[in-house]
Amino acid sequence: MVSLKNFFRRVADLYIDGFRNMTIGRSLWLLIIIKLVIFFAVLKLFFFPDVLATHYPDDEARATAVREALASPVE
Repeated sequence: MVSLKNFFRRVADLYIDGFRNMTIGRSLWLLIIIKLVIFFAVLKLFFFPDVLATHYPDDEARATAVREALASPVE
């Protein structure tokens, strides 16, 4: 029976050797990473604005608003 440590070592070696021997794959992975970074940066900027910072002047007011929202019953 193959030990669990030996199994994970063999799997890691498979992936390490595969990435080491890539030629076109490296540029494709780089392209994928760049696209993901741009995608999530755009999502963060346009779809997830910092609402608390726009409605409350300081951290204490933001914390109070969050506490009240969490403690209030659902209507």
